[in-house]
Amino acid sequence: MTISINAVWTDFGGVLTPPVGETFSAFCTRTGLPPGPLLTAVATVTARYGTDDFMLPLDTPLVTEEEWLRQIAAELAAEGIEAPMISFADAWFDGRRTNAEWLAQLHRVRERGLFVGMLSNMPPAWEEHWRRMVPPEGVFDDVVNSAQVGCRKPGPEIFELAAARAGVPAAQCVLIDDLAKNCAGARAAGWQAIEFTGAAAAIEELEALLGRSRLAST
Repeated sequence: MTISINAVWTDFGGVLTPPVGETFSAFCTRTGLPPGPLLTAVATVTARYGTDDFMLPLDTPLVTEEEWLRQIAAELAAEGIEAPMISFADAWFDGRRTNAEWLAQLHRVRERGLFVGMLSNMPPAWEEHWRRMVPPEGVFDDVVNSAQVGCRKPGPEIFELAAARAGVPAAQCVLIDDLAKNCAGARAAGWQAIEFTGAAAAIEELEALLGRSRLAST
C-alpha cells in the first residue's frame, strides 16, 4: 500500500501533557477530594447525558463547567464529602507540564514543510489554559477543537473536517492520540493513526511512517 502523509494531527491531553491519570491524581491531591468517590460522582453525572464518556458533557458541550461542578458537588455531598469551590479548569491545569519532547518533534515535522495541527476534544473553559501551555503560533497550522466545531473524536465528522482544513485527502492525515478509540475512529475515517504511549515511541513510529511516505513519493 502506498502511504503519503502530508498532515500530522496531534491530540492535546495525554500527548502534549502528562498522562491524564497522572493529572487526575495531582488534581485530587490539590483539591483534597478522594479519587474513588469523585470518579463515582462524575460517572453518575455523566450518565445523565446519555454517555459513559466523562468528558463528553463538557467538551461537546452539553453543560457549562459551573453546572457540571454543581452536580458533582451534590453527588459528593450526598456521601458526606464537601467539594471545594474551585474552577475545574484552573485546578486541572495547575502545575501541568508540557511534553517538551513531543512538542520539539512537532516543530521538527513542521520545519520539513508538513502541515501540523491539533485535534482535541476540549471544553470551552480550557481555551486560555492550553494556549498558555502550548502557544499555538509557530507550532500549529490549525487547531480543531470539539467545543468550537460541534463534533468530537471518535466520530467521523471531526476527521472529515480536519482533513478538509488541512487541505489534503483523509489518507494523507495521521492522528497521534492517547486513546485507542480515537485512533480507531481516525482509521475508520481513512486516516493513519498512532496510539501515544510516550514521546520516544511515538516519535519512532511517526518517523517510520513519514519515512515510508517519503519513499512512496520518490
